[in-house]
Amino acid sequence: MSAARLFHGGLAVDADHAAPRRLDVLVGADGKIERAAPEIKPAAGVEVVDCTGKILLPGLFDMHVHLREPGREDEETIGSGGRAAARGGFTGIVAMPNTDPPIDSGGLVRYVRTLAREQSPVPVWTSGCITKGRAGQQLADIADMQQQGAVMITDDGDPVADAYLFRRALEYARHFDLLVACHCEVPELSRGGAMNEGARSYRLGLPGIPACSEEISIARDLQLARLAGGRIHIQHVSTARGLDIIRRAKADGVRVTCEVSPHHLLLSEDDITDYDTNFKMNPPLRTVEDNAALLEGLLDGSIDVLATDHAPHTEFEKNLDFASAPFGITGLETALPSLFSRLVRTGKLPWDILVRAFSREPRRILGLEVADFREGLPADFILFDPEASTHFSADTMESKSRNTPFLGQTLPGAVVQVVLGAELLLGRKQP
Repeated sequence: MSAARLFHGGLAVDADHAAPRRLDVLVGADGKIERAAPEIKPAAGVEVVDCTGKILLPGLFDMHVHLREPGREDEETIGSGGRAAARGGFTGIVAMPNTDPPIDSGGLVRYVRTLAREQSPVPVWTSGCITKGRAGQQLADIADMQQQGAVMITDDGDPVADAYLFRRALEYARHFDLLVACHCEVPELSRGGAMNEGARSYRLGLPGIPACSEEISIARDLQLARLAGGRIHIQHVSTARGLDIIRRAKADGVRVTCEVSPHHLLLSEDDITDYDTNFKMNPPLRTVEDNAALLEGLLDGSIDVLATDHAPHTEFEKNLDFASAPFGITGLETALPSLFSRLVRTGKLPWDILVRAFSREPRRILGLEVADFREGLPADFILFDPEASTHFSADTMESKSRNTPFLGQTLPGAVVQVVLGAELLLGRKQP
């Protein structure tokens, strides 16, 4: 049995305190928090972990991760994705079901959960498909997937184009209070596109994806949710108008939550300068005006959740030309350092908002236990060093894929430890 540990001298942040506050945390040998107070004197036999200069945050939670297993283990596995999550400060993740075969049955949900328990250093939950094979023709076995532990259903990567079928999914999921998550786009409008449609795409000679492709789909799905009465979650919102549609639905009583990815806050179409496919994702990077509107939505609570949409691809795939390369970038390892360096450190994003959206709310929405520093809860927090730095390269990243715009960069701030129960998970892979 591990000895009790005292995390001493650090500054803690959580969803209820905007500014870091001095907090010592005593974790018992059983992995539960025995005491949290501004000053705790170490007792005999207690291991003291010096947290001076470091920030303690509740463990992050990512409800939108592509782990690729089963089927594309060359891009990512549950084990490598779990290690990437730990390095990034995440103590829980939700796997998307667009694998090969798709996760559309209770048996496949059980299979992924079993692999996760065996291979991942952090807990992995999984979603299930809305439709069989993600083909958009028939509902998947929603009840069986929910009984086997699926925490939500989604055909992420594609919308459910059949409005009647999507209504039925919302009505059926309502009986289990199961979250229905939506990838919003109109395929007929976005088909063949590679980046945001506008002056930038014209200048680069690339086919565009208009913002209204996402916005029309958001509006349709929310109207169906109003009719069906189910819980709906809009994934990776990327436009200001899309967010306004969600705001109006919330005001009208629709049971809707939504998420934004860090890259849609930090990067815009203007960053696509040399056809670097690490800037290609779906939805695409939009305008700087959209960036500002999404950040405002995060600050005022219109956006409930931060989620990485971690989407690994092999170097071979991403080395294709921009129009042909697959959509998606990795995000588990880059999320916290990039948000810290661009927004938190500059005062644009308070720590409590980040913790609310990247820890408390995704767990609350999914009905999971919220990570906190309260006595009696399992230890579930990370140590973040604002004075250190994180370098992203093939030698330092845990993910099997390195398709990130931050590849080769060194960003301020670093996750130096992950505390999960009685375990210490090394958050940084040393070169």
